[in-house]
Amino acid sequence: MDNQDPPRPMGFELPIGSDPVSIRKRIEAMEHLLERSLVIPGTKFPIGLDAIIGLVPIIGDLVAAAMGAYIVWEAKNLGLPKWKLWRMAGNIAIDGAIGAVPLVGDAFDVVYRSNTKNLRIVRKHLDKHHPHTMVIDQ
Repeated sequence: MDNQDPPRPMGFELPIGSDPVSIRKRIEAMEHLLERSLVIPGTKFPIGLDAIIGLVPIIGDLVAAAMGAYIVWEAKNLGLPKWKLWRMAGNIAIDGAIGAVPLVGDAFDVVYRSNTKNLRIVRKHLDKHHPHTMVIDQ
């Protein structure tokens, strides 16, 4: 038997460490899943799990908010200041509250992208306080 890595079911592996690089990768993966994991057929417009599960009244919005709260929890582990964490929580609250309105909320979920806004806050913090975590986007 050789020393090969076991197969990865999703094609990538999430790091489990508590270092800033690992946390950044997990946050980026969650944001991608929630906001840009699928493309609407016939268009180039990306949507994610947030918009899809938001179609289920109330429960879907609660689940999407809980998944978005994971990003805030990881940001807390990075040591972001409380005011940034509150801002991130506010983004999720706005998304959840307006997202709960039938039809209008579903359209709002697609364009507001609270998790992308929160990722931007985390990246800005990391780029300033942990510059070694910077990734050049391609």
